[in-house]
Amino acid sequence: MRFEKSIRKFNKQHSEITKRWLKRQDRDPFVHQARAEGFRSRAVYKLQEIHQKYGVLRSGTVVLDLGAAPGSWTQWCVHQGCYVVAVDRLPMDPLSGATVVCADLQDETAEAVIQEALSGRIPQVILSDMAPNTTGHRATDHLQVMALCDLVLSWALMMLPVGGCMVIKSFDGSETQDFLKACRRDFDRVSRYKPSASRKESSEFYIIAQGFRGPPAQEQVP
Repeated sequence: MRFEKSIRKFNKQHSEITKRWLKRQDRDPFVHQARAEGFRSRAVYKLQEIHQKYGVLRSGTVVLDLGAAPGSWTQWCVHQGCYVVAVDRLPMDPLSGATVVCADLQDETAEAVIQEALSGRIPQVILSDMAPNTTGHRATDHLQVMALCDLVLSWALMMLPVGGCMVIKSFDGSETQDFLKACRRDFDRVSRYKPSASRKESSEFYIIAQGFRGPPAQEQVP
């Protein structure tokens, strides 16, 4: 009986959360704009604003979009004339003008799959709008976000050419400053920016790291 009551309480709470989310979506002008313009999510306007401020893309840029689903960032990059490889561990509907790869970035086979999709091209820009499934515990969620940031940075250090750029979503918390310091060791310019499309109540912001200095030097073995 107690278990059944707990289930009913959970279902009621979940239903209320869903109702609030749907209500917020219905009132969100960026949601309506994305639908009207044929983009897959409102997140497209975050990248658009970042580009307007920092100039991270140009026609012909080779872009690696990590955690790309549902694909609005990939769509916008294609519209700018970029060559895009979009990677996600979840299935993602095909996008005209982009190569979509289903791969887990933590899997040892991911690099070979992505390199095959790049067909010899070197990504000049690495994008990530990834976020983990939240637990509701702020400190735990922050550490999960920072683990994703570390993962994307590791890919940037491995894939970017000198002068390359990285854009990552992050959330404010105890590990933020240490991660920014890590980025500054490898990039000439590191900025943090919260686009107007980010919700005001969210601690979300974006890290824009430009001017990659090149992969870390390998230590010489005597």
